[in-house]
Amino acid sequence: MEKKLFIKNMVCNRCIKAIQRDVDALGIQSKHIELGSIIYEQKSKDDFQNIKDALENNGFEILLAQDQQLVEQTKIELIKLLQKLPLQLEKTLSKYLESTMNIEYSKISKIFSFNESITIEKYFIKLKIEKVKELIQLQENNFTEISQLLDYSNLTHLSNQFKNETGMSLTEYKDNKQNFRNPLDRIV
Repeated sequence: MEKKLFIKNMVCNRCIKAIQRDVDALGIQSKHIELGSIIYEQKSKDDFQNIKDALENNGFEILLAQDQQLVEQTKIELIKLLQKLPLQLEKTLSKYLESTMNIEYSKISKIFSFNESITIEKYFIKLKIEKVKELIQLQENNFTEISQLLDYSNLTHLSNQFKNETGMSLTEYKDNKQNFRNPLDRIV
């Protein structure tokens, strides 16, 4: 019988590969794995517990509550949005989430804020700042280009937001040459 599990802390393709490796090692047939979920063929009642144990050993968590699943789905949609640069949000963030998740934004926002104690917009800013840090460390773009890639209205807007979130200027961060990045699964 096919089962779908929603998984917390899956934030990149390496997470997908790690879960695929662990499920394969258990001898369980996975049908589909993507950020935030796995569909597998359950042949034994032990399969769920075996997958749960393997996931927890790697810092993942199975989400059983619908509210938790919605929060994680929201985070994954925002992370996926920042994987393709330049960021081209053709509509507001709320309209984007409504259309990709097929749920009214007011419901998404209320559940997200209640469970995470932060608004979706503030969470998205934190994600963008982590992307800025990554781009600075790659040293392939200047600050203006980074602000354009992440759809900031101008460099000043990015600079102010970066300073508010990190406590340092873009230049201070670049000159420091230390990795002060936060893992995406630890934001909030």
